[in-house]
Amino acid sequence: MALRDVLLSIAQTPHRLRRRALVTWTPAQETSEVRDRSGARMKRRLEWYDLVGLGVGGMLGAGVFVTTGRVARDTAGPAVFVSYVIAGVSALLSSFCYAEFSVRVPAAGGAFSYLRVTFGELVGFFGGANILMEYVLSNAAVARSFTDYLASTCGITEPDAWRIQVDGIAKGYNALDFPAVALILVLTLCLCYSTKESSMLNMVITVSHLLFFVFIILAGLWNGSARNMVRPHGLAPYGVRGVLDGAAIVYFSYIGYDSASTMAEEIRDPARALPVGIAGSVLVVSALYCLMSVALCAMLPYTEIAESAPFSSAFREKAGWEWAGSVVGAGASLGIVASLLVAMLGQARYVCVIARARLVPAWLAKVHPSTGTPMNATIFLGLCTASIALFTELQVVFEMISIGTLLVFYLVANALIYHRIHGQCRWGMALFGTTSVAITAIFHCMVRRDMAEPPSEWTVPLMPWPAAASVFLNVFLMTTLKVMSFQRFGLWSLVIIIFYVCYGVHSTYTAEEHEAVNNIAPTYALPVQEKTPKVL
Repeated sequence: MALRDVLLSIAQTPHRLRRRALVTWTPAQETSEVRDRSGARMKRRLEWYDLVGLGVGGMLGAGVFVTTGRVARDTAGPAVFVSYVIAGVSALLSSFCYAEFSVRVPAAGGAFSYLRVTFGELVGFFGGANILMEYVLSNAAVARSFTDYLASTCGITEPDAWRIQVDGIAKGYNALDFPAVALILVLTLCLCYSTKESSMLNMVITVSHLLFFVFIILAGLWNGSARNMVRPHGLAPYGVRGVLDGAAIVYFSYIGYDSASTMAEEIRDPARALPVGIAGSVLVVSALYCLMSVALCAMLPYTEIAESAPFSSAFREKAGWEWAGSVVGAGASLGIVASLLVAMLGQARYVCVIARARLVPAWLAKVHPSTGTPMNATIFLGLCTASIALFTELQVVFEMISIGTLLVFYLVANALIYHRIHGQCRWGMALFGTTSVAITAIFHCMVRRDMAEPPSEWTVPLMPWPAAASVFLNVFLMTTLKVMSFQRFGLWSLVIIIFYVCYGVHSTYTAEEHEAVNNIAPTYALPVQEKTPKVL
């Protein structure tokens, strides 16, 4: 591109932002002409049980083995199970919104597609970029946790025994984790090969993992004591605030069901399978999280819970079951592999669909004709995740992940309400999200008369209550996070906006202008019905 063209594009930035920022596409366009930009299509080979397995597998390993011990010890105390209940209710309400949208817009873009067809290109990109941030960071954190549990399986209790310490690098980034990098690269290769085979691998791992969960729960409760739930400073030693802070942090554990929604283009019967897979997996996982956290806190007082591989350490220290610690380490390692597999599956499809929208380079949208997988996006994000996992410790990314998750789920709930009231009160949605439950009741009375059921096979019942409650809970949990979380999130948001202004808006504007010219050119020979995006 010549310098003159660059300068012209910069000068036209305000005009292009006005033209593109609020442009939306219809669900039909999103699942037809936009999808065709990937070339070959993803193969519809998955059934509803594959989706349930992907949802359960994606959440189990990422959450309970990574966050429970830290939150119980430092944030919520033995009441960590209450934190999981609060986070689970919020996640379930959000999953209902996801389920309806996934039936309406069966595209691989998940939250990005839902927001793009509702609020326009800019909001869609902002939500999509945030969900990508949480995927990459959480995958890196989970991969590093895999190293801890794998070492525990081999009887090694030193957290950094398999990591290389490097002097001269800031603390929190100086423990190089090569086993985590190796795991990510191996899974990247598996995901490039086939989605169906990856799903079968996940199913085998998840079933095995569930057996480990049953063992941990039963053995933990058998060796535990109810007295440990109130020692040494009561059930909730950090108070109600600690329980709520813990709920915001463990919300990271529920990211997996979002991955299930990105499988919409690869499910044979999306209308039936997606609601079952998304909402069903959240219910199953929420129950298991609560039981696991109770079992852990029953075995040891919360002050004695280990920072690294807490479940393995609990069996060794409390029960003296060295063999059980190794078994738990092996089970946790399997669960983490399944969680990573599903999350990396989802993050690649997000990038693929964002590239279809031309907001990032188009080569990331290509689907390999023989494997039916977004190979370029899978490899690119695999390398990014491996790079972060090599350096970054868990605590550095936990809360930043939670705030990104909560924001995206908040936006999706707002988008569903907006769709159900036919686009009215668009600017009131953001204000509504920060109000109390009383305002929710007023909103319910005002819009219920005009609310039409969408033409889909599955809808969220009792609307707008579930979506409104989801909005309230997501905003409420965000307010419990630390100031540092908002500072890091603000910095990332600034990066997103700058990228959109400097690249995204120019890329989409230029491409759409060229398409418009190509559509107009042949009209003298054959009438063509022009398909243009609608503007809010």
